[in-house]
Amino acid sequence: MFNYPIIATVAVLGGTLAFWLMRKRNQSKSQQQPMSRTLIPQAEHSISRHRINDNALKVVNRLTSHGYEAYLVGGCVRDLYLDLHPKDFDVATNASPEDVRRIFRNSRIIGRRFKLVHILFGREMIEVATFRASHEDVKHKEKSRHAASGRILRDNVYGTIDEDVIRRDFTINALYYDANSDSVVDFCNGMNDLRSGTLRLIGDPETRYREDPVRMLRAVRFAAKLDFTMATQTEAHIQALSHLLNDVPSARLFDEALKLLQSGYGVYAFEALRDYHLFGALFPATDEHLKDGDRYTEELILSALENTDRRLACDKSVNPAFLFAALLWSPMRSAAQQLITEGIPPAVAYQQAANDVIAQQCRCTAIPKRFSFVVRDIWGMQIRLERRQPKTIEALLAHPKFRAAYDFLLLREQVGEQLYGAGQWWTDIQEANEHDRAAMIQTWAASGKKTGRTNKSRQRRRKPKTS
Repeated sequence: MFNYPIIATVAVLGGTLAFWLMRKRNQSKSQQQPMSRTLIPQAEHSISRHRINDNALKVVNRLTSHGYEAYLVGGCVRDLYLDLHPKDFDVATNASPEDVRRIFRNSRIIGRRFKLVHILFGREMIEVATFRASHEDVKHKEKSRHAASGRILRDNVYGTIDEDVIRRDFTINALYYDANSDSVVDFCNGMNDLRSGTLRLIGDPETRYREDPVRMLRAVRFAAKLDFTMATQTEAHIQALSHLLNDVPSARLFDEALKLLQSGYGVYAFEALRDYHLFGALFPATDEHLKDGDRYTEELILSALENTDRRLACDKSVNPAFLFAALLWSPMRSAAQQLITEGIPPAVAYQQAANDVIAQQCRCTAIPKRFSFVVRDIWGMQIRLERRQPKTIEALLAHPKFRAAYDFLLLREQVGEQLYGAGQWWTDIQEANEHDRAAMIQTWAASGKKTGRTNKSRQRRRKPKTS
């Protein structure tokens, strides 16, 4: 007789052992490249100390004065070299988070998966990370933990700068600026990749993407932002591993979606996401429409992204809600039309469809309520703007989300949707004075029009006579 529980246990253990053996092999393979330290003096790089954040320099100087190593690292070094304005200034050090916390009273330790220190200077924050090391031979779950797919769930294994560079994602993000000597420390030819415009992943690509699938999105983002070309090995595994994004927390994917589509290069990023089969992980319902060859959906999204890119180029504000309203409009409208064919009134159908689509989307990218409520308002007002019922016109004009809903109406018309001149009508009524506005409303009421079709007077249906 077979002992099935024992057989099942052996099978599970065998699968787990196979995974760990594969991870060990890939880890060693990713670390085969010897990291040689190259010191680039100030005379050979274009980074100006005067463009570095004063508080970031304070952090570095105080850490070094206490006997620790400390460097500016990552995107700030990259952007300074490319003559861009860094959004953040990050510091890497061999001081533990607890050591950093003791040195800086104005700091706090955050994170469990990846413990960091935030040092606060008023409204400004400098992020400090301790050098990370390989997870090989680390058995303590409070320091290192992986999912079965290879994704790192906890990364608090500390090491040296030589080990830290191997744990970073791309060569162009692995440059360390030494403020004491005004030199750049380069371990993996990152400076050459910066000069040639090449985006290259450090280590074995499959292992690195499995460790953190968001690196695939970051690859697209940096290629779009910097207009860099991905190295062959960097892009080779992206399509095959895109499904790994399904295991990433939805809140993190929302942040990544904003960085990709609302940073001034949204059109490029959108097209790249589709090319690498990553868009479906962020917006699965919309992706189904695009796969079906829905040109209206594609043109609506591209127009919204072009508008967003233009506004950002002019230093104008943008609201994520408007972009998400465009990205999810087609799935919502399809769901609403289905409900309408089942006999549900249009306004109610739109409301129910909006709730369903947003709930489904939040399983992929967790849209905060402060944005999802605005998305619902934009969608819900579309029918009212199309109908232009005289009694509700003044109330619509006074609605706090009128401008966003009006802009969305114009966007729909711009891509060819037939709205019977509603966009121009609402443009004219906003520009009219009080007298002319009243006349426009009266004329519209007298015309008896409703979304371009003449309304027939409703007659009550007579009840059949009962004998």
